[in-house]
Amino acid sequence: MSETFRIRLDKEHHVFAAAHFITFAGDICERLHGHNYRVAMELGGPLDENSYVVDFIAARDELRAITDQLDHRMILPDSHPLIRVVADAKEVTVTFTPDGRRWIFPLGDCVILPVSNTTAELLARWIGEQFLARLQQRLNWQPTFIEIAVDENHGQWGVWSR
Repeated sequence: MSETFRIRLDKEHHVFAAAHFITFAGDICERLHGHNYRVAMELGGPLDENSYVVDFIAARDELRAITDQLDHRMILPDSHPLIRVVADAKEVTVTFTPDGRRWIFPLGDCVILPVSNTTAELLARWIGEQFLARLQQRLNWQPTFIEIAVDENHGQWGVWSR
């Protein structure tokens, strides 16, 4: 039997408060609301010359940089078939096409993500992909396993792994 090694980060400072809304059941759009999201991460790979998978400090800091980008922002999808997001130099106008609801937000308060819906699952994937890119740039290293979990409501986790 072969052995594997993983590290897990589940720290109090990997949190962000953000607003969003999602659609479900085809064409139902929920009301604008917010969460105090919490992010946990697990990485796997062989041990290096220091006998660890990856430097905890590097992983911690890169994950924190990503969650800081989302903190106190309105999170919007850029590719939802029923939600139109248009940004100009000052504002972001969002329209839910089935019923014509419209929101206008200051541009600096928004993060427009390349996702079809701002669910915890898709947020976990986006965070994971951002993390992998940052880790590659910082350490020139990629894990053999990654799992990102996003808790949106005290035990309601969306999880992505690769």
